[in-house]
Amino acid sequence: MSKDLLFEIGLEEVPARFIPAAIAQLKERMTQWLDGSRIAHGAVEGYATPRRLAVLVREVAEKQEDVQEEVKGPSRKIAQDEQGNWSKAALGFARSQGVNPEQFTFKELGGVEYIYATKSSIGVPTSEVLAEGLTGILHAMTFPKFMRWAAYDFKFVRPIRWLVAMYGTDVIEMEITDVKAGNMTRGHRFLGQAAEIVEPAAYVETLCGQHVIADIEERQRMILEQIDALAAEKQWRIAVKDDLLEEVLFLVETPTVLFGTFDPSFLNIPQEVLITSMREHQRYFPVLDEKGELLPYFVTVRNGGKDSLDVIAKGNEKVLRARLSDAKFFYEEDQKLEIKEAVSKLETIVFHEELGTVGDKVRRVRRLADTLAQKLSAPADTVESVSRAADICKFDLVTQMVYEFPELQGLMGEDYARKAGEKEEVAKAVFEHYQPRFSGDEVPSTLAGAIVSIADKLDTITGCFSIGIIPTGSQDPYALRRQAAGIVQIVLDRELSIGLSALFGIALDIHQNYGSMKRSAEEVRKDLHEFFGLRVKKLLSETLRYDVVDAVLSAGYDDVASAVARGTALMDAVQTGEAFKNTVESFNRVGNLAGKAVHASVNPDVFADAGERELYSAWQDVHQPYLDALGRRKAVEALTLAGQLTGAVTSFFDSVMVMAEDEGVRNNRLALLAVIHGDLKQFADFSKLVW
Repeated sequence: MSKDLLFEIGLEEVPARFIPAAIAQLKERMTQWLDGSRIAHGAVEGYATPRRLAVLVREVAEKQEDVQEEVKGPSRKIAQDEQGNWSKAALGFARSQGVNPEQFTFKELGGVEYIYATKSSIGVPTSEVLAEGLTGILHAMTFPKFMRWAAYDFKFVRPIRWLVAMYGTDVIEMEITDVKAGNMTRGHRFLGQAAEIVEPAAYVETLCGQHVIADIEERQRMILEQIDALAAEKQWRIAVKDDLLEEVLFLVETPTVLFGTFDPSFLNIPQEVLITSMREHQRYFPVLDEKGELLPYFVTVRNGGKDSLDVIAKGNEKVLRARLSDAKFFYEEDQKLEIKEAVSKLETIVFHEELGTVGDKVRRVRRLADTLAQKLSAPADTVESVSRAADICKFDLVTQMVYEFPELQGLMGEDYARKAGEKEEVAKAVFEHYQPRFSGDEVPSTLAGAIVSIADKLDTITGCFSIGIIPTGSQDPYALRRQAAGIVQIVLDRELSIGLSALFGIALDIHQNYGSMKRSAEEVRKDLHEFFGLRVKKLLSETLRYDVVDAVLSAGYDDVASAVARGTALMDAVQTGEAFKNTVESFNRVGNLAGKAVHASVNPDVFADAGERELYSAWQDVHQPYLDALGRRKAVEALTLAGQLTGAVTSFFDSVMVMAEDEGVRNNRLALLAVIHGDLKQFADFSKLVW
């Protein structure tokens, strides 16, 4: 027989951002406790609103499972003396297992006899352990922040106001902070009232009758359906951002969508400012037209029914008007600040206590960007734009708008720079130098933006590494992994002709001159190489097999675009199957003997067999075209050329004794294999491929 189990924790309003993790944790802890207590059960369902966390467990067995367990003890030789008396080791084992030594049995394992204790545990009724178990679960819950209330030592995310604990129709007797569990839940704070739950299965329906939609998925469906219906009715595009939707979802118990309006004159402010203000401050969804332009409307979700929606809308409009007025004020005031003055204020902002101010960082970024522009042979006008963009890339950090909304950094800089008369490429680069901001984000669309972005990110990474700040495990407070991945993405997507080692060299020279380095340049260079290697490996692993990734990276990844091209070509070739397997086997036979070469100088006059002459001729035919193809990142072409050696290699090993008795002949043959292997290993280490 089985019964359903319900456990609801009634709380004062919990911050929305805490709830998803909290309900997942409650479900996990409930499942672990039931399984650990040998109590069979069905599905564990989680429910959550701002005022409650609850789990409903289906078909919970009425009794723990009986268990009989056999535990291995010491060997018989240790457990008994020559007279058959039990040793201290055996008696200690018996006490630890709660059995009498006379209950021991003997079993042979690996030619040695051991004593075994058989423990039996009779399951107790589930109802007898539920109170202790649920109390333990509640005490074990963790949150980003805790609260204590009244004179209680107990702490939780918010004060507990009621508890529902039911096993079937029976109430589980338990108490926390003078709150006794019962079968009475509470409905919507304003629309509902206390209600009796007759059985766990009636939980959701009972709450629904009190204007509480406890089912998270159902509540989200209701919100989205209402938004879609409003959008269709008004012919709007309502921008629903997932993180905002999740937050709104856990702010309401009965969701009702409504809309309001704001003064169209606010549309003179950049729409990103208005959208950010609506989302971050008011939790509103912005309304766009078919072209993606902001309209003077907003959509919000009320925690309640449809009564007096016009009054609610007016209240929201009043609050939003104040917010947008603040934004308008900040925007207008910021434009009175000259860029030169804003840049000078960067000298008062500390970037890092060991790396100086933001002003120091900007000067390093300028030098790095200028050098990088020269290395890339950028056009003269782009070089000029790079210098100016690097000089002013951080100026908007001192504006009131960015102080209020840090996520608008770069975006406001672009707008203010454009209004101040800066070149379009410069203004664009001020925004783009932050890109990509996250995985999957766009890379800078302009060369100037790409160069300044690389310079900014590389300065941060190199600076941190130079003073010993290197990400370990999950710790990466300065987001260095994300910035390194951004550099790799920019270099790859824009097909920039510069290697990672060249980038490291530029940055290290600048930091050495700055004088902040606490570690040697070679140490930092080595760490940077490994750090970026992991980023390239992660990039390749998204689409390639692990062995293909390892093979390609073994040949080098300084040229990121080349590594990606070689990886893609090799993966395609591997998937062709047996034909390419034969080619790889021939390459590996070359590599196995190439390491024995004492020199890499091949003398055709020493050849004594047609097979080696044929292989040498085949290699000469493909050698330069192969290297040229690699240099142009034409990996498929290079691999095809290398594959043309397969027949000659096979014939060579079939007809030639490489380790000939004549030392000169032997070394010449090994040298031939070494030069061929030297070419092949520039593509990949084919020995790492797994078939």
